Amino acid sequence: MADRPSEEPRPRSGEGHSSSIPDEEWEKFVRDSEREIPGSAPKEPSARARMVTERLRQQEARGELPEGWRTGPAWQDREGRAARRRRVWAIIGVPLAIAVVVVALKPSLLPGDPFSTGGSEAAATSQLPAETAAPTAPPSAADPETPTLDRPFAGSPALRWADGEAGIVLPEATPVGTLSKAQVEQALRQTRKLLVDANLDPATLRGERPETALGVIEPRQTELLGMLNTALRTPDEKHDPLTMFSRFDPAETQLVGDVVKTRGRMTFKAGEHASVAVHADYTFVYPVGRTDGSTEVTRTIVRRVLDVELSDPTKYQVTPGKITVLRHDQEIGNSACDVYDGYLHPEFSTTEPTGAPPSGPTTDPYDRSQGIDVDPEEGCGAVSRV
Repeated sequence: MADRPSEEPRPRSGEGHSSSIPDEEWEKFVRDSEREIPGSAPKEPSARARMVTERLRQQEARGELPEGWRTGPAWQDREGRAARRRRVWAIIGVPLAIAVVVVALKPSLLPGDPFSTGGSEAAATSQLPAETAAPTAPPSAADPETPTLDRPFAGSPALRWADGEAGIVLPEATPVGTLSKAQVEQALRQTRKLLVDANLDPATLRGERPETALGVIEPRQTELLGMLNTALRTPDEKHDPLTMFSRFDPAETQLVGDVVKTRGRMTFKAGEHASVAVHADYTFVYPVGRTDGSTEVTRTIVRRVLDVELSDPTKYQVTPGKITVLRHDQEIGNSACDVYDGYLHPEFSTTEPTGAPPSGPTTDPYDRSQGIDVDPEEGCGAVSRV
């Protein structure tokens, strides 16, 4: 950012101006200077400016300048370096100060965008390219803005993330082992379908049954499907639907707007059982408000890691086109601790917290540079930001 000159000090009561230039001539000089400034910074003072500066210097040498113009008590009490800076402006700053003022009022006089006056907001909110590898660090701190109903992602790194399904980009499928390109592509599409229905579908988010997500899972996974069905029907600590699905209690919490921010990546490789193994790692950011008429907005952040497999049906007894879930882990940021009613419960700053107080470490829910380590001994922690 370019430094801007401070305003010229106004003469104190009883002090005269530092120049005898008539007001009409000075105004004409300012207008002429503005018209004559080219598209780049001024190279040297005009002849008129040099004459005025030289006359002032001679007046100073003769002791004719009024007290306070450069060396009066108001400046003598200041730190030496500040006084020297003030003298520099007094000597060469007359035409240059005008140029700076004019450019400040009309930055287009300078080529390019040296002061970042144009396009900075667009750059700050432009969408990030798709994630193709694990980040090496958490996203930098965003501006400390408070989210609102109109701007629910203000102050969040997710502001630049993709919207909803657009953030789940499939890699290009290639044959793997005995599986064709089409079969690998099917595994990727089924994984995406599970993620979308479990984390982005409006019906799922308001607590309805995620039929599509359940429908892509291998029917022979009876233990997993039994747990999920019980969790959706009668949730408790051992049967928690939040391990797979994002759900909010529509009686107390509602999404703000219709956008959920998404960021992550999906990869695949050859599996161990004549299969393609798909790894998915995605973070979803939900802007939410209360249903009691409050205008306060907060965010809940959910990161999910899925490992699924699609095996060759000619070699294993599997249901063609269905995926086997090998792993489903999650990290949830800003939800009440130790509440097992099947819903996410965001904490708002203006309401009393629910659930148990955090007992685990403080983490950054936007940090995707670290893997998910599920350690039940750590307990429910706190988040550094939402």
